[in-house]
Amino acid sequence: MGMTRARKQEEIATLKDTLENSEIVVLTQNTGLDAKSITDLRLEMRKNDVQFKIVKNTLVKIASKDTRYEQIADMFAGPVGMATAQDPVAAAKVAHDFAKGNKKLVILGGAYGDMVLDEAGVKQLASLPSLDELRSKIIGLIQAPAQKIAQITQIPAQQLVGVTAAYAEKG
Repeated sequence: MGMTRARKQEEIATLKDTLENSEIVVLTQNTGLDAKSITDLRLEMRKNDVQFKIVKNTLVKIASKDTRYEQIADMFAGPVGMATAQDPVAAAKVAHDFAKGNKKLVILGGAYGDMVLDEAGVKQLASLPSLDELRSKIIGLIQAPAQKIAQITQIPAQQLVGVTAAYAEKG
């Protein structure tokens, strides 16, 4: 038995909301993936704050109308999984890493904002550091000058102690 009309409208509204509130959409084809592999993929996606859903193509095509992702509607053919996230690198990275380890998951492409991505574009995006990695690097750069100043101010005191110790040994 298929979906009721009300259920289809509800699903379209949910998909539209997901698309409108996502920075990136990565599309995968999962022909031949067993249930365990799909569960593993979903768990990995969830760990990285990425939503993953196997979508009904006709519904997502309707949902994508009048969104910035309308341009990728023709990519929805066959069994398609849709990964969406706020962090553009996370969705691409998880999909790419999982596809490297499981040849039955094929990255079709996707979109980042208004830019359509092919498989190579998703792979290139996956090679970038994630937002969390960038934040930690920035914090490290901000803290580095303070640590250097603290080290520099300690050096004269250490030298003074060394000089007085040397005089004490002589005398």
